[in-house]
Amino acid sequence: MAALSEFDMRILAFERSWWRLPGAKERDILEIFGIPVTRYYQLLNELIDRPEAVAFDPALVGRLRRQRSRRRRLRASTAG
Repeated sequence: MAALSEFDMRILAFERSWWRLPGAKERDILEIFGIPVTRYYQLLNELIDRPEAVAFDPALVGRLRRQRSRRRRLRASTAG
């Protein structure tokens, strides 16, 4: 099992934050990580599937996985 990188841990720490204004999170992603928002979410989705991420912050990863599952179910129900 590979350890989480510093970048991986920064992403998880960032996801613990809450944003009240629309667009604030997307702006912060670009400013803090220097990557496009789409790439950030690709990395995040890969990260939350890793056992190391669960070990690092099980509550956060569980919440993010539930949110992802909920979004997938919603997309599937509106796609048909």
